[in-house]
Amino acid sequence: MSETRIIPLSPALRHDTGRQRLTQALARLLFALCLAGMASVSWAQALGIAGTWKTIDDKTGKPKALIRIVEQPDGSYSGTIIKSLVPGADPHRICTLCSGALKDQPMIGLTILTGLRQDAEHQHSFSGGEIVDPDSGKTYHCNARLVDDGAKLDVRGYIGISLFGRTQTWVREP
Repeated sequence: MSETRIIPLSPALRHDTGRQRLTQALARLLFALCLAGMASVSWAQALGIAGTWKTIDDKTGKPKALIRIVEQPDGSYSGTIIKSLVPGADPHRICTLCSGALKDQPMIGLTILTGLRQDAEHQHSFSGGEIVDPDSGKTYHCNARLVDDGAKLDVRGYIGISLFGRTQTWVREP
């Protein structure tokens, strides 16, 4: 008959609870970070584009204005200038170059974005809107796309097809 022999564990293996605790703590930390990442992505998706955005001039790279985007009862989004960020800008400036109902209206309170709707196929994309450039008074077709987990909004104004236009990146304000 063969004899079964029990080999005792070395003291280093028997008392390695410190290493086990560290491994368990790292595993918990990694799991928590994964959950936090998924929560921030779902928070941005749930938030959509409604909120306050800082516009950044695509030519100078400097902040221009704060825009508040709200969801309308029909499900579309509109955006209104709520504050100018241009140093020394006249707070009572009016849109002299705008046409129609926007002509000679104050810039603060001017609705420059209308009719933007979330795409059914792409949760982070919005299309079908119009945007007014208050500096030129011109109206453009508009698309927008949430980027950086909802922290930024790429807003593209164009004439005809989206290929012929320009994009501004707006930054979400807390």
